[in-house]
Amino acid sequence: MNVSSHVLNRVEAALLDLDLEALRSLVVEALATTPKLEVFEALVEPALERIGRSWEDGDLALAQVYMASRLVERLVEEHLVAGLLAHRTQPLMAMAVLEDHHLLGKRLVLASLRMSGWLVADWGVASDPVHLAERAHAEGLGILLISTLMDRSARRVAEVVGTLKLLGASTRVVVGGAPFRLNPELCREVGADATAAEASAVPALLERLVGVS
Repeated sequence: MNVSSHVLNRVEAALLDLDLEALRSLVVEALATTPKLEVFEALVEPALERIGRSWEDGDLALAQVYMASRLVERLVEEHLVAGLLAHRTQPLMAMAVLEDHHLLGKRLVLASLRMSGWLVADWGVASDPVHLAERAHAEGLGILLISTLMDRSARRVAEVVGTLKLLGASTRVVVGGAPFRLNPELCREVGADATAAEASAVPALLERLVGVS
């Protein structure tokens, strides 16, 4: 989906103005010609990432990032609710957002996985990387998916990976979010096992990771 800067600016403005109707109108217009998941990946997620970067630069309050993400969650509920397919044979898996209050990335990945038949527990927001790793080990996770928006949160994945190693856990860590798209080497730097640039690519990544044909 090709998105003009003008349309992206309108989406960002609607999010910052907390204008649900304007945002809904823009999304519905795009849905007329583009699949649902692609609309959220190419239109809504980049606008939220812009807002997140503005907060990192000190131009916005954290409350604005939070409220914008909650607005998008309303649209996710409206457009990406899908029935589960038959579950695949798979290891135990869970997904969490590390530190950030931007939940759209996680919601898109979970929607994509569930539409492909993967069963993944939603662990919400994790504020402590060590506790996240300890929980993954205690619950016997085979795969832990972590979503981040901010660079500093992405780099804390290294603490998750380090703690898992200290515990002797075999949990594999899959990461995603803007920092990993912008810096392809970051996945390797934090010690994660794999990353995907888009939510729609995660099901195929998991198939490769666990050896599902």
